[in-house]
Amino acid sequence: MAAIAELRTLVQPTTLAHERVLPVLPPLDAVLPHDGLALGSTIRVDECTSLSLALVAAASQAGSWVAAVGTADIGWAAAADLGLDLGRVLVVPRVGSAEWAGVVAALVDSVSVVMVRPGRPVGERDARRLSARARERGTVLLLDAAARSWPIEPDVVIEAVGSWSGLGEGHGRLRERRLDVSISGRRAAARRRSVELWLPAADGTMRPTSPMSQPFPLGPAG
Repeated sequence: MAAIAELRTLVQPTTLAHERVLPVLPPLDAVLPHDGLALGSTIRVDECTSLSLALVAAASQAGSWVAAVGTADIGWAAAADLGLDLGRVLVVPRVGSAEWAGVVAALVDSVSVVMVRPGRPVGERDARRLSARARERGTVLLLDAAARSWPIEPDVVIEAVGSWSGLGEGHGRLRERRLDVSISGRRAAARRRSVELWLPAADGTMRPTSPMSQPFPLGPAG
């Protein structure tokens, strides 16, 4: 906790108060409420960590800080390939059950996006407090693989069903994954939206499955 308090003095938010939405990579911006990540919202992504990382990539590229809690098994080199600016990421790979809520709360006070993988059921009281704190502070609370561990309804729910291609009859390698992504939730997210993506596509991009669509590079340009 002392280390997080010290980091809070070093990490300054780069999003102005009147900028109420953090950017996301296209084509996700076309299907998310508010065309991005609304500050103060709680977003749950079910069973697709690569999609969670893609969701926060553009925000990190734009200068926002992202904290990742309970994500010890994430391959950060692969996350960089998805466009995440690792120079803007604070990682708490493991945290004890007794300290978990306090650590997340401290990070909600400090950075623009807190991506958490609870790893265990969260008490309703802690969930309500953290969601309320994120709303008050204008922080995006992103719940990764938390469908069975978060007891209250988030603002946005993102579900993805995917299948890999590239393997033949006992030979070949995984080349690309098709994801059917659906987005629902409360208020602005009440109308369900969906998009079909290659994530990743065979050429290392994220793009809609429509052959007429232009590919979108996952990494920063330059």
